[in-house]
Amino acid sequence: MARKMECIAMLLAGGQGSRLGVLTKNIAKPAVPYGGKYRIIDFPLSNCVNSGISTVGILTQYQPLELNDYIGNGQAWDLDRENGGVHMLSPYQQIKGMEWYKGTANAIYQNINFIDRYNPDYVAVLSGDHIYKMDYNKMLDYHKRNNAACTIAMLEVPWEEASRFGLMVLNDDNSIAKFEEKPKNPSSNKASMGVYIFTWSKLRQYLIDDENNPDSSNDFGHDVIPAMHEAGERMFAYLFDGYWKDVGTIDSLWEANLDLLNPKVDLDLSDSSWKIYSRTPIAPPQYVSASADLQNSMVAEGSQVYGEVDYSILFQNVTVSKNAKVRYSIVMPGAYIGEGADVEYAIIAENAVIGKGARVGLRPEDASNREAWGIAVVGADVEIPAGAAVSPKEMIGKEDK
Repeated sequence: MARKMECIAMLLAGGQGSRLGVLTKNIAKPAVPYGGKYRIIDFPLSNCVNSGISTVGILTQYQPLELNDYIGNGQAWDLDRENGGVHMLSPYQQIKGMEWYKGTANAIYQNINFIDRYNPDYVAVLSGDHIYKMDYNKMLDYHKRNNAACTIAMLEVPWEEASRFGLMVLNDDNSIAKFEEKPKNPSSNKASMGVYIFTWSKLRQYLIDDENNPDSSNDFGHDVIPAMHEAGERMFAYLFDGYWKDVGTIDSLWEANLDLLNPKVDLDLSDSSWKIYSRTPIAPPQYVSASADLQNSMVAEGSQVYGEVDYSILFQNVTVSKNAKVRYSIVMPGAYIGEGADVEYAIIAENAVIGKGARVGLRPEDASNREAWGIAVVGADVEIPAGAAVSPKEMIGKEDK
């Protein structure tokens, strides 16, 4: 029997991330590179460690191999522990048979036995595909003070985006008066962040009831949260006012990366009081040649810059050749930008090659033309031939070449 834990975390990391197209063809969305040296999953994992949560179950399903390899035994996040630590939880054969995770709630339901091993008072249910820094311990204290069955992290979003989220109408004490999952006509802009803290004894029973409901889609937002609210459980919203980004689309992933270069954005990765841990490969120092022109960019270890780089993120072991230009772009590990190539408003995935004189993305003179604007994407291991062009909004995967 494992030692009792006050609170453990269950991190949902099994989604396909289909809106990211070729970037998630062979990897799960939480394993997508971010910010020059990280993976998306580093953020909720680091939040757990910094918040004092030392037992984390990571629920995987779609293309789990690279994510499993990346997490390993959890040492990079100080989660290689004899009691607790990090656990990769994929669907498995049970006495009644084997089935894939059918939804977010079903994924937790299938791991009730794992949670029960630690006999926690509380369970944090987290999404593995958001960029943010958050102290879950403060949210847990708030949950306990309110004697809540469920606390939902909440932030206010622009009204024009509200219909993309689960939305809450609140009472004066921030208890939840109404909850709607992605309504067509929003009555609130107070959005769920997909970060929940539950009293485990309560959630456990609702998961069992949800599993026994043949009409349920087995989803927290669509089914479990509304069921708890309808039953009159004590449910509260926890206001979060820091940086948070759902990076489930090409545009939002591009924006979240370039936000790191904007001094007005409150996402400081150098903050020693709240470190973001990662498993970074060993690489030599970066090299910037005398011919290079480097402006307001992040350049990771092992990269070599001979050309022009402006307002861009270069990951490890990237090469930007002489007379090449990289602007407003994200270039992932091991990619090669050939001599005289032009990469603008683009995402270049791991180990892609942009040939000599090729153009990827938007021309500078079209940057203000909203009809022409869009992020070009070149998938992992793709080679764009010399002199070829990839248009704005175009997405090239290996199967296209």
